[in-house]
Amino acid sequence: MANFDIQSDCRWINTLFMGSAVLLLSLGGWAESRADVPETQKPEVRHLLDYLENSGCRMDRNGSIHDAKEAVAHIVRKYDYYRDDIKTTEDFIMRSASRSTFSGNPYKVLCPEKKARPTEDWLKEELERFRKEQERS
Repeated sequence: MANFDIQSDCRWINTLFMGSAVLLLSLGGWAESRADVPETQKPEVRHLLDYLENSGCRMDRNGSIHDAKEAVAHIVRKYDYYRDDIKTTEDFIMRSASRSTFSGNPYKVLCPEKKARPTEDWLKEELERFRKEQERS
């Protein structure tokens, strides 16, 4: 029969528990410090999402047409997924809003009374306009 030392076993369990707690807390901190656009560019990302949502345009993703609200929700999901790879607003556009990850096909924005355009070009154009407006302010 094995000999059990309750005091020693309790110390071992306590050490294991504390070590696990420290590991979980440190991983939680790591998750919080994920890469993202710099704080100074976050208003640009928010503006582009608002711009699309309030544009009255639709988005063509792989031949499936989505209204602006659905398009924004999809872009936000991709933004959350690729956040570690996104370091600028331009990265946000490229990773989250320009093309299908699966097919590689570019997304297109469909605005009333206008020709379909690649979403990437449309958003980059608006980003440039927004930055110029911010410089004047």
